[in-house]
Amino acid sequence: MKFGLITALVGIGLGFAGTNAVAATKDGPDFDFARDTFAFANETIFEYQAGVAYQRPSAPGGHEPKRFTSHCFVMSRGVVQFKNFARFEPKLNPPDDSELARRLRVISHQHPWEAPWPKDRRIVIPGYRDLRELSEKRTRVVQENIGLGWPTYFRLGNWRMASLYSRGYQAIEQAEMEDALRRGEFFVAYLTSFPSLSINHAVLVYGHRRPSRDRDTVRYWVYDPNHSEKPRELDYSLGKEEFSFEKDWDFAGGFVRVYHVYGRALQ
Repeated sequence: MKFGLITALVGIGLGFAGTNAVAATKDGPDFDFARDTFAFANETIFEYQAGVAYQRPSAPGGHEPKRFTSHCFVMSRGVVQFKNFARFEPKLNPPDDSELARRLRVISHQHPWEAPWPKDRRIVIPGYRDLRELSEKRTRVVQENIGLGWPTYFRLGNWRMASLYSRGYQAIEQAEMEDALRRGEFFVAYLTSFPSLSINHAVLVYGHRRPSRDRDTVRYWVYDPNHSEKPRELDYSLGKEEFSFEKDWDFAGGFVRVYHVYGRALQ
């Protein structure tokens, strides 16, 4: 029996309690999708129809609106950084843009793989209940201070998509995912279909979804920065040792490779 299959079966034996958008105890971190994610979405460079990319038509008069693109890695990482290093104090007065920007930059410069800070060390975000409210009411300041998107194209860990693509390696990645969730941690997943370019994206895995009737399939809840409205689903087939991602307007659905990122330095 293969290593990935053994690991996943152990995960099934521990149970899948997360049947809604809130991850259960010992199944990922304390996480509420409606509280702990960004209110805005990462925008795509291309326009999509049924998962197929098309060049966006030019705006009338050549006045292209500024769009918030290429931040899926930054936003997935950012959710972890806010959970680990920030503290919201809604009863305090909100800071001005300059002070808020300074605090956001401190949070976004912390390594996401580090242990969560104790309450008295965390960066205080006054005037807001949670990340969802902050990013809804101060969208521009948040977008401008959580990190640049373009450097993620040159991450050292990206090379794995061209060299470590076997089913056995995907079993190893799924085992890491299970281990992270059992420790109460997030798993930032780089999704790719290389050499096809049907998907090149990052999402945040935060818990198990209820198991399907097909005992071969393990299902996970994910936060997808392209979809701020609700959680999405990532599946793993024990028999095939491969992942598949939910269909939506920006992806035709089906096979993806998964690579763990931000779990340690240079990953």
